[in-house]
Amino acid sequence: MVIFPHSALSFLSLPTVCCVTRDGWENKTSPQPSTPVLCQIMCSLTKITLTSLEGSSSQVFNAKTAKVISHHQVEINPEFPQGGEDPKEIMQSVYECMERTCEKLCQLNIDISNIKAVGVTNQRETTLVWDKETGEPLYNAVVWLDLRTQSTVERLINKTPGRNKNHLKHKTGLPISTYFSAVKLRWLLDNVDEVRQAVLSGRAMFGTVDSWIIWCLTGGRNGGVHCTDVSNASRTMLFNIHTMDWDPELCRYFDVPMEILPKVRSSSEIYGWMKSTSLAGVPISGCLGDQSAALVGQMCFKEGQAKNTYGTGCFLLRNTGTKAVMSDHGLLTTVAYKLGKDKPACYALEGSVAIAGAVVRWLKDNMGIVQSSSEIEKLAAAAGTSYGCYFVPAFSGLYAPYWEPSLTQLNHLAFAALEAVCFQTREILDAMNQDSGIPLTQLQVDGGMTSNRLLMQLQADILCMPVVRPTMSETTALGAAMAAGAAEGVDVWSLNPGHLPQVTSEKYEPQINSDESEFRFARWKKAVQKAMNWETTDSSVDIVWVCMLLYL
Repeated sequence: MVIFPHSALSFLSLPTVCCVTRDGWENKTSPQPSTPVLCQIMCSLTKITLTSLEGSSSQVFNAKTAKVISHHQVEINPEFPQGGEDPKEIMQSVYECMERTCEKLCQLNIDISNIKAVGVTNQRETTLVWDKETGEPLYNAVVWLDLRTQSTVERLINKTPGRNKNHLKHKTGLPISTYFSAVKLRWLLDNVDEVRQAVLSGRAMFGTVDSWIIWCLTGGRNGGVHCTDVSNASRTMLFNIHTMDWDPELCRYFDVPMEILPKVRSSSEIYGWMKSTSLAGVPISGCLGDQSAALVGQMCFKEGQAKNTYGTGCFLLRNTGTKAVMSDHGLLTTVAYKLGKDKPACYALEGSVAIAGAVVRWLKDNMGIVQSSSEIEKLAAAAGTSYGCYFVPAFSGLYAPYWEPSLTQLNHLAFAALEAVCFQTREILDAMNQDSGIPLTQLQVDGGMTSNRLLMQLQADILCMPVVRPTMSETTALGAAMAAGAAEGVDVWSLNPGHLPQVTSEKYEPQINSDESEFRFARWKKAVQKAMNWETTDSSVDIVWVCMLLYL
């Protein structure tokens, strides 16, 4: 039996600012740690159909154990998807979180004068343009999911030889898509007069979220540093991932003036110093896109290591070392990190699964078989099998509702939904194995869904390999903090293998044999092929949730 849910859900993460403190304590009667403490400020946005929730949160880490010491969170509400995100509100939330985090450190008897470095991690691809003379944003941030740029993509592809969407992939590692920053910037230049006029008069600055945050924190119009790191630059389609710099040919293709682009730096070096807030004078020394930060936080520094972040969707990155591996299976090639000015760049293959946690939400909101997401594990565990039920997420169009009565019970449906997440992950990792030529032997995992122990066990079974989940879930935050602490001139954190923090983890070993795993995966692929034969009945209907049940 096959189930086809349709999803409009996606996951986004926005800015994170990390602070590294020295070994100093204001109150000498308090317990004195032997290692630095890291203060993490995180801002995230989760899109749920046509509503959204944005929040800023802060964590304080012990640099040796990577355990969270303190936490703070603030929520804000963006205009999304068509309105984009207000850049000034992003900064307000960052400033508020930094101040509140400093207050909480004081309450813990930690003297904030001991904070030694700040790091930033952010949602990649989201595009901003602002006026360098006034410091004012010229338009809301255009987030990666924004589809207003579809006509821009079509126009670009139409002028490309053979209408080949991979025409620029040899330089960028990316297909021409609404997803990436250059297309969003081109749309802004074509559709927003304020942006176009600022470019013509030499007042415009372009950047992803990290560039905007660093520029503001280092002084803004009064000497702010306009920069980005290689992991963020590699998601713009204006950056040559081989020369590690902006590419004139790519800029001509998108008709983007190079003068508005930020300076590209490594992911771990001093970019500038804080000019306001309680942290004035502290260097900003770490910058990574969110998925790269998670790769670093999972300490996947060796070629062949991979991590998967399970949120509303899944984001899989696999370290390919100093070689940019071009995929023959639809994966992205991206710069993972460059941890120092004189260090080599490391690359990654990347694949994403659009629906993961969204499947659970669908069972809750549309099927009504659970009242909360936490119930899904208990319900699925009661079945222990999908009983021949296969759950196939569909990503576009509207499928005609169809329900085939069966003896399948709700717990089998819940089990099949969790399996679907694992099958999709396996498809991506199989493609990565073929592209890289190096078989994966263990998968590092993080994200909200990893608290579901049954899901993690199913993932180990379907991959036929161990799945390792750190008990500390803030791996993205940790990665940015590590980059900041390791920067030359800061040097409070070594990234040498023998000096990495020992993060406690749970390890899930496969509990079924490989024949059983292959049989279940083959049935899943058959279900996917069956799903691909269905067509939408009315393309004008708004995106909604529906499901279909079919027998294989």
